[in-house]
Order: sequence, then structure tokens, then C-alpha cells
Amino acid sequence: MFMRIDHVGIACHDLEEKIAFFEQTFELTVVAREVNIEQGVKEAMLRIADGEGGGSYIQLLEPLGPDTPVGKFLAKRGEGVHHVAFGVPDVVQAMDKIGGRGVRLLDERPRHGSMDSSIAFLHPKDVGGMLTELVQASERHAKPTPNARNADT
Repeated sequence: MFMRIDHVGIACHDLEEKIAFFEQTFELTVVAREVNIEQGVKEAMLRIADGEGGGSYIQLLEPLGPDTPVGKFLAKRGEGVHHVAFGVPDVVQAMDKIGGRGVRLLDERPRHGSMDSSIAFLHPKDVGGMLTELVQASERHAKPTPNARNADT
């Protein structure tokens, strides 16, 4: 069912500062930036690697305000890993299969995610305390790029 770790979401106070850190320290490149009003975040996706099932990324998340999910996370826990996202070939099928096995879904149907993906979240209490995201990559980002370091933004 899972094809790869799609991304690890990291909550941060200052998106630009964290981007600079990951670029300088790990030589990662930003491949996408978005403001997601629905989820209350500014975000940047930094590509780690490409594989047969799609890319793997670090997703940096800065809250748009203190009352957003990431804003509340930062107030309670500080900066750090917010969630882990697994790539799946079909998010609806994965939701049905996992939900049928007794894991509560935080989403009744998929929603729009980074880089035009379809996403859904699983309840952390049913997954060992870890906020878990299912990601079906868009066709544009499902295939490896010839030069991952210089991919489109």
C-alpha cells in the first residue's frame, strides 16, 4: 500500500530561516512553495531524492497564525517533526482500506495538498501518536525528474 515516505513535515517559526538552514546544511533545493489558507500554513517543499514511486521531501511549515493547527503545535511542542506522510498510489483506496481496519480518518474525503497532490490524514491516537498523512502525488510530481537538484519550482 505505501510506496515511499513522501515527506516529513517540520513545523517552524520562520520559514525563510529554515529554508536557508536546509539549503546550506544539507544542500537541498526548494521545489515548491505555497500558502495553504485551508490548513493555515506557508510551506516549502525541499526535494531529498526521486524514486520509482515518486519523490521524497522535507516539508517546512510556518503557521499563518497562532490558532492554526501548526500554530497550536508550535505553542505546545516547539519546532520539530509535525507529521510523516506516506505516498500511496490511490488515496481514496488507501483511506477505505485503512479505515476498514479500524483506524480513524481525520478527513472524510481527500483534500488538496502540496504540489497538487491529494491528501488525507489519519488520527494520531490510532497510529501510535504520530500524525500520519496519505499522499497521492499529482501526475506532474509522481515521476522522477532527470535532474532532481534543479527541478522546477
